[in-house]
Amino acid sequence: MLTTRHLTAVAALAALGLGLATPMANATESRQRTTPTLQQSVDAIERTGTVAVVAQSTGPDGRRYATTGVSDTATGRAARVTDKFRIASSTKAFVSTVMLQLVGEGRVSLDDTVEHWLPGTVSGNRNDGNAITVRQLLNHTSGLFNYTADFPAISTVAGFEADRYTTWTPQQLVGIAMRHAPDFAPGTQWEYSNTNYILAGMIIQKATGHTWQQEVTRRIIRPLGLRDTSAPDTSSRIPGQHLHGYSDFGGSGPTIDVTDLNPTVAGSAGAMISTTNDLTRFFSSLLGGKLLHPAQLAEMKTTVRAASLDSVWPGARYGLGLMQIPLTCGGVYYSHAGDLMGYTTRDGVSADGRHTVVLEATGDGASDLSTEMAQNALIDSELCAAGRK
Repeated sequence: MLTTRHLTAVAALAALGLGLATPMANATESRQRTTPTLQQSVDAIERTGTVAVVAQSTGPDGRRYATTGVSDTATGRAARVTDKFRIASSTKAFVSTVMLQLVGEGRVSLDDTVEHWLPGTVSGNRNDGNAITVRQLLNHTSGLFNYTADFPAISTVAGFEADRYTTWTPQQLVGIAMRHAPDFAPGTQWEYSNTNYILAGMIIQKATGHTWQQEVTRRIIRPLGLRDTSAPDTSSRIPGQHLHGYSDFGGSGPTIDVTDLNPTVAGSAGAMISTTNDLTRFFSSLLGGKLLHPAQLAEMKTTVRAASLDSVWPGARYGLGLMQIPLTCGGVYYSHAGDLMGYTTRDGVSADGRHTVVLEATGDGASDLSTEMAQNALIDSELCAAGRK
């Protein structure tokens, strides 16, 4: 989801003393003179060690695409912008949207406790569902241990191969987190935890009588006509033409094809599949006010500082299933990144939803975070260029 590869990347960046921020005035002046084309930016990402990169940049002036690399190293087929891929933690923006729709309908309150909806689920080792609210789940201020930090199925080649087809229940995933004490008292700090969104998915099911997958499909995928987007249950295959993912899990073994995976390993924290075009439509519709009432969209965009992301996204803030990232040219964009072994999803959308950039990279990329920096540069360049028009 976001954490395993992302936190490794953050640690690597800190150890190397690298930074992503540049003086704003100089960066703006430089970009005005030498703004790269979308294809140049995609090629720059590939040169850092990815297998494939696909990108789409969309605004009032139309849409542009760029691709590089191969979708499948076994066949050598070139990557296409229409290829499907695992979007990992970008799933959280969908799940949060559903929860906020339920809030708008008066069926859930952001101030409801986890214990109210899921009695006894968050307990033991000083975990207390009475002290954690729905809001704190959605903005990662619950303090709950991140279950993916203690999960061999996604951290080593051997662990992945042993469990790639295993079906995990949400209760099992939360149970992993409950073996650990909280990282901090609810509401006192910010730290990314996939456990929060597993619980959010469970609350959606309790409140509606339907799975989070069914609600995402009924409320978002079908109304927006996202024909290439799915919220799978236990199917390990990506249907149709897709990008293959590849990873060596931090050098824990040989690089393997990780495409086939039982998505319950990520559940409502990161199981969805989509394309650059469908993600563009989703994020532009979301920020454009087509999925949430103004009050709920305002809640979603109400952020807290996410300082632990600064090494990759300087000045990052986090709302309810949305990241808020400063632009080098001034202003901010909204996003939700996604990392799952072999797949990296990055996206950026202007506050009004009029300009959206989505990219996907496969493979592990560079260990020194040059991949991260090249991805961020593409989004920043495209959105800043759009803002100058």
